[in-house]
Amino acid sequence: MYDYKQDINAVAVKRKAKPRIAFLREQAGLTQLELSRLVGVTESTVQNWESGRTGINHIERVARFCKALNCRVEDLLEYVDNSSNSDAKPSSLSEIHDLLGTNEPSLEKNEKSGLTEEAQSNNKSNISL
Repeated sequence: MYDYKQDINAVAVKRKAKPRIAFLREQAGLTQLELSRLVGVTESTVQNWESGRTGINHIERVARFCKALNCRVEDLLEYVDNSSNSDAKPSSLSEIHDLLGTNEPSLEKNEKSGLTEEAQSNNKSNISL
């Protein structure tokens, strides 16, 4: 169970966090460049994280989340499948109108002719001339 009093005491002592990223990277047999490409950041970002110049506050917050919720870092995020139809491109003008919520009855296609009602009325007026 999480002991918040222990964390309060740790904060009172003002311990400085020391990043272990370089140690873990070296254990994994990776260079800074390789790690940066795997993570999707620049090599200089990895250098800054390893030296403690930047990023430490964010890592500490994530660690506090995990302690408070009694979970692992992986548990904080849920990955969902992005292959749903929401990423599919619309294949017709009517699908675009459906997505935008701009469907108008006057723009619906006539099943027999394939023309919109507006085009049908234009054709009728041209024929009567």
